[in-house]
Amino acid sequence: MFCYQCEQTARGTGCTEIGVCGKSSDAAGLQDLLLDLAKSLALGLAAVPSGLRPVGSHEMIESALFATVTNVNFDTERLETMIRAIAEAAGRDLPRDSAGLNVLAERVGIAARRRADGDDVTGLQELLTYGLKGMAAYAHHARRLGKTSAAVDEFTVEALAALARGESDLGRLLDLTLRCGEASVAVLALLDVANTGSFGPQTPGAVRMGHVPGKAILVSGHDLGDLKALLEQTEGTGINIYTHGEMLPAHAYPELRRHAHLAGHFGGAWMWQRREFDTFPGAILMTTNCIQRPAETYAARLFTCGPVAWPGIAHVVGQDFSAVIAAAQQAPGFTDSASTGEHQVGFGHHAVLGLADTVVGAIKSGAVKHFAVIGGCDGTDTGRSYYTDLAAGLPQDWVIMTLGCGKFRLLGHDYGQIGPLPRLLDMGQCNDAFSAIKVAQALAEVFDCGLNDLPLSLILSWYEQKAVCVLLALLHLGVRNIRIGPSLPAFVTPAVLQVLVDKFNVMPVGGVEDDLKALTAA
Repeated sequence: MFCYQCEQTARGTGCTEIGVCGKSSDAAGLQDLLLDLAKSLALGLAAVPSGLRPVGSHEMIESALFATVTNVNFDTERLETMIRAIAEAAGRDLPRDSAGLNVLAERVGIAARRRADGDDVTGLQELLTYGLKGMAAYAHHARRLGKTSAAVDEFTVEALAALARGESDLGRLLDLTLRCGEASVAVLALLDVANTGSFGPQTPGAVRMGHVPGKAILVSGHDLGDLKALLEQTEGTGINIYTHGEMLPAHAYPELRRHAHLAGHFGGAWMWQRREFDTFPGAILMTTNCIQRPAETYAARLFTCGPVAWPGIAHVVGQDFSAVIAAAQQAPGFTDSASTGEHQVGFGHHAVLGLADTVVGAIKSGAVKHFAVIGGCDGTDTGRSYYTDLAAGLPQDWVIMTLGCGKFRLLGHDYGQIGPLPRLLDMGQCNDAFSAIKVAQALAEVFDCGLNDLPLSLILSWYEQKAVCVLLALLHLGVRNIRIGPSLPAFVTPAVLQVLVDKFNVMPVGGVEDDLKALTAA
């Protein structure tokens, strides 16, 4: 195997025996083959007018891309089932046995393409591919809530078809990658409409960070639709529902918050799940990516649904959560109350722009001097303490906007207020980067300037492919001077990085003190 699609890849260069994420070499190979078949299907679809394409073909490609995102599908049986279905749709013949599939996978993997095309071409192909994977994840959530985009589907087919043809011209690949940023903005907007249309616009409110006595189910991942279905199915059962990881922003949506048994948030970011799930005395539902190898102590009460899967873990088909509910009723539940305080959520673009006069007034009066977006993906490496220390060191007249599970690096610190505004504005999940974009665009319009002329700094943490999608969206909008960390992607070669530096002044994060000096001097 060879995989370098996440930030924590082995030695910073690539996983070759087993994924740092826990992915086996067999699963990695099947994911490579699934991706190759998605390209083949897209190549066939590209030759057919969109109105004549088989029903469900775009969704099939979307599901295949999402299955290969980091920490999603580790189950070789499920992957093989997907492979055979998409091969049939693409008209590709496959070996009948798993061993034959593994041999075929080696021929289409990253290592083989690096040998054939070199690091620069392959790296840029992968940058485009990872942007498409991130788009697919967000499009999946929107599709489940009844929202689709013909433009996003069409670009996905076009880009995958180009990759299927082996596009190797760096100029054309870069153009496709930047156009992926345009499609990424569209898919972020689409999911925003889907979420707010289904659950109401985010509104500010306090979330209990802890638990209360009673039977319990913990929901992790990202899928708000699954959470809504579970809340409805547990109404009146006496079971309390808790969020985990990137589900924390669910408490900001009125249609979710109105359920009284949405009792609070348990734990922190996704990478601490093994120790946190172990101490949770109820059933656990993983709705999308971010699953880790389950410990034996909780594997029997862990369930997956949607695109996420782990070998041997019970998988919920559709949204019938009766097995999850039964497991929660059999588990002991909490016998006490505990809390580490409250966290304010709900500062999406609807809420912040609802306070537009206050925000603009604070800027004009000098009470607010600058905005810093500090957020993205979290991970286990020690370098991520950078984000905690940087936020704590920012001037008191700076407002901090955060989103994604990177927010957990900022929680637990009292940042205070600037007038009626809290200095820390939690804008939501990673996809709510769209909220930060909307706020920035609105401020640029008010002050009649470009985005890069605003008193705004972006310091992003990345881990997996949805972060690539968000980065490409920002680059499409022309945003410059973005700091990325804690390390730069292994698939971005020096030559490709130089293009991004020259065009957008993308830069790695440095030392906290040096970066604070640079940011405050700007």
